[in-house]
Amino acid sequence: MTIRVLIVEDDIRVAMVHADFVRRVSGFTVVGVAHTAANARQKVAELSPDLVLLDNYLPGESGLLFLRDTTVDVIMLTAVSDVPTVRAAFAAGALNYLVKPFDAEDLAERLNAYSRYHAQLSSSDRTATQADIDRAVRLLHERDRRETPKGRSAATARVVANGLRDHGRPASAAEIAALLGIARATAQRYLTALAQDGQVTMTLRYGTTGRPEHEYQWIEP
Repeated sequence: MTIRVLIVEDDIRVAMVHADFVRRVSGFTVVGVAHTAANARQKVAELSPDLVLLDNYLPGESGLLFLRDTTVDVIMLTAVSDVPTVRAAFAAGALNYLVKPFDAEDLAERLNAYSRYHAQLSSSDRTATQADIDRAVRLLHERDRRETPKGRSAATARVVANGLRDHGRPASAAEIAALLGIARATAQRYLTALAQDGQVTMTLRYGTTGRPEHEYQWIEP
């Protein structure tokens, strides 16, 4: 069975990247892309997707409002990582939550887990046992984190961690990159990993123009 995916993302280029990521995963197909919540509702009615990959930043209406209204399975793909929004997303029915930026393997892990969950609860002609339900929940979050992080070295991780800690105040990936003399993408990757490991906090910094950027702060023990 092929899982039909609708991508809801206001940035056309990002939507194209996410669509490419989905197409790389066996058993999934992209049936449509929407750039607003209103368009997403229309596409859901027209295309009947199995899964929606949903951004929270949408023109006119947040993704959370769409999430509260839909009965389709949803995985959030968003730069928003503040705790109230994450809690609200899960309370509204999100099955998983992936913080931007992420790579194809990050998304593939969530999609493959969703595929196993979907298969476990796909039959509508029987009653699920408690064991079925428990297994479906476990399957949904299996391997959300890589056992062996790809493209990371312990030495670089230490340099980035020490740089942020010694900086003594919140900093963006660009600021840490300039401080350490490394590429911004490299700083971003390692800072995101440190946040996932619980060693730093990650919040959003809002400027006067443009999109907000991630800001990282070392957690003192």
